[in-house]
Amino acid sequence: MDPSEGERKRREVLGDAHVDRSNAARTDFDRDFGAFITEYAWGGVWSRPGLDRRTRRMLTLAVLCAQGNEDEFTMHLRAALAGDLTADEVKEILLHTAVYAGLPRANRAFALARAVLDETTDR
Repeated sequence: MDPSEGERKRREVLGDAHVDRSNAARTDFDRDFGAFITEYAWGGVWSRPGLDRRTRRMLTLAVLCAQGNEDEFTMHLRAALAGDLTADEVKEILLHTAVYAGLPRANRAFALARAVLDETTDR
């Protein structure tokens, strides 16, 4: 696989500004890990033809909510709201996830989502 495919997909999904900040923050210690994530997650999974990007965004938000991965959830939420999903769709994703992953996780995700929505509507 062309290694640039992962970088292209990562930029498409998360945006140039986020990727540029993330890449600039890499050190000798974690640079290889960043390349690994870009190649396997973005180039290998996000670039597959079986699901469209919008569906992958929804699944990603649900899984990150279910696992309580707050930083990753917030990062993907910002990208989703700037790209493919509406606030109402995010609400439905979190309501659905609450039933299958638990109310405490969804409650926290709703709080994180409210904060992100507040910051994006203030601009």
